[in-house]
Amino acid sequence: MLTTLTRKERERQQREAKILQLARGMLRESGYLGLSMDRIAAEMEYSKGTIYQHFRNKEEIILALANEALEARIELFEQAATWPGNTRERISAIGAAAEEFVERYPHYFAVEQIVRSSSIWEKTSDERQQFMRSCEQRCMQIISGIVRDALAHGDLTMPKNRAPEDLVFGLWSLNFGSYIIMASSNSLGEVGIGDPVAALRDNQSFMLDGYGWRPFSHEADYPALMDRVRREVFSDE
Repeated sequence: MLTTLTRKERERQQREAKILQLARGMLRESGYLGLSMDRIAAEMEYSKGTIYQHFRNKEEIILALANEALEARIELFEQAATWPGNTRERISAIGAAAEEFVERYPHYFAVEQIVRSSSIWEKTSDERQQFMRSCEQRCMQIISGIVRDALAHGDLTMPKNRAPEDLVFGLWSLNFGSYIIMASSNSLGEVGIGDPVAALRDNQSFMLDGYGWRPFSHEADYPALMDRVRREVFSDE
């Protein structure tokens, strides 16, 4: 049954959304150090006390934005997971969704990195921390579900004493780590990495080949498939 919000509750939601909107802009323009409760209060023409009624500190705002980021990531992953192909194509579609996320929401990707600093995380509420954990679990479930489908269809056989989540962790660390390096390094071209996204795609494919996930990368054009997923699933959004 739907619950009707009171006018005061609606106004509170609207204020909170406005706070997060302003915070996103400040992070984009000035980074973490440029975000402050004073600036937000001044922009909104509210007292600082009103802002603190919504968020107890700026770290809590960062975590709220990180949770927004994860919700956006989940939405893209859920769309990609329904791609009408074999399991290797579907896991490649998830890779396309990860690319789409970073390119469409660079500010969200930056927030995902900032919030993992212990100096920020330790100042945030248990409630928002738990919400972030549940979002990360949902991302894991989407991808591990495809791995389990691959096992059920005989496209993949996991090594002994390895769970689907171990494979997902490998993809997660390869993908997330690669994009962190791309975002933070200005010298990739100088060290011989001319197209880091293409290199990431290849490395993901080689990893899946190594696990024995069929069809292998020499049997299908997965980069072309990922381009197609991005055109057909995400281009109209």
